[in-house]
Amino acid sequence: MRWFLSRRKTMPRAAETYPTLTTERLVLRMFDLNDTVDVYAYAQSPAVGPPAGWAPHKSLEESRQTVRHFICQGDVWAIVEKKTGRVIGSIGLHADTRRTVENARTLGYALGEASWGLGYATEAAEAVLRFAFEELGCPVVSVCHFPKNTKSRRVIRKLGFLPEGTLRLASTLPDGTLADDVCYSMTREEYAARAGAADG
Repeated sequence: MRWFLSRRKTMPRAAETYPTLTTERLVLRMFDLNDTVDVYAYAQSPAVGPPAGWAPHKSLEESRQTVRHFICQGDVWAIVEKKTGRVIGSIGLHADTRRTVENARTLGYALGEASWGLGYATEAAEAVLRFAFEELGCPVVSVCHFPKNTKSRRVIRKLGFLPEGTLRLASTLPDGTLADDVCYSMTREEYAARAGAADG
């Protein structure tokens, strides 16, 4: 499947990148160009991109450009399934430009259709939240979904995010239409209380 491993390529990375995170079933690591085929395998599906705000990939080259972008950003992990070694999605922890508080971050993720219903999105997001609050010391992490994205809503609520409200006409969809953002957040104190309750 990884037909270009023998001619491995590298890209200049961001000055700072996130470390590799490991969960029971997943490895979250930075992308490299050898992930292009795996990314295209899930990103070409019309069920994956539009609910997350991007159009399905039409070619391997489009996926390669996306991977290049992830590499340069340095704030997006490849979600790798341990049992297969394949990249099945992505999860990012970006600067929250809607807030003025220092070190606020926002969570975003996409998961291949074949991996839905297995709890992978929740598992990956829990690891990223742990990193955000315990390692980076973020005061708050936010996340949004489009009103019709019920799968993402279930994940967000399961993670313990609290609703903030709806930011109307906040995003432009791939077809050019405007959509609302349903917004949630979690503070460091809320994370600590939830983590403490789980440990207890």
